[in-house]
Amino acid sequence: MFIGHHAAGFAAKRFAPRVSLGTLFGAAMLLDLVWPLLLLAGVEHVRIAPGNTAFTPLDFYDYPFTHGLMNVIGWSLIAALFYWLVRRSWRDASVVGLAVLSHWVLDFVTHRPDLPLWPGGPKVGLGLWNSVPGTIVVEVALFVFCLWLYLRATTPIDRTGSISLWALVVFAGVIYAVNITSPPPPNARILGYAALTAWLFVPWGFWIDRHRRPRT
Repeated sequence: MFIGHHAAGFAAKRFAPRVSLGTLFGAAMLLDLVWPLLLLAGVEHVRIAPGNTAFTPLDFYDYPFTHGLMNVIGWSLIAALFYWLVRRSWRDASVVGLAVLSHWVLDFVTHRPDLPLWPGGPKVGLGLWNSVPGTIVVEVALFVFCLWLYLRATTPIDRTGSISLWALVVFAGVIYAVNITSPPPPNARILGYAALTAWLFVPWGFWIDRHRRPRT
């Protein structure tokens, strides 16, 4: 998923109104924020394989550290513990940890069986990516619903609170459309550099939340 992970960040705000949207975006996208770094470092690997699934030409054949279930549970616990050490709120820390875990759950729905349960273990995935229309309908519907939850949970305190949010929505939509319609990347290294753009959403989320407040 792509915008589905942003959707999880939006939805999490409904359950943790004191946690910044930037933090929730960072948690929900954590696996994909770390993955390009490990890809470029040669620790994890991907193949450009058109036809691998109908939706994406990427063959994620080796990424146990970022997308193996056992490791993801570890990432989730570490994120929750770190947030608790900083903010001393178990409720908010739990939401942050669950946001990290949500990434694997959403990937489990979309990926073909390429998600390892543990390093070297069996791989799982329901394969929604084998249907382009199905993937688009599910992911867009999830994004719209979770954005609605965020809008119900917060209100802008100035014009920037509205403009920054809708600019992010448009930007995410454009990237999503480009990912669907563009030809495959020429190699894994260029893919890794392109994937680093996901980091933009974290400070953008902090910016949005500085200009919005939770609804009473």
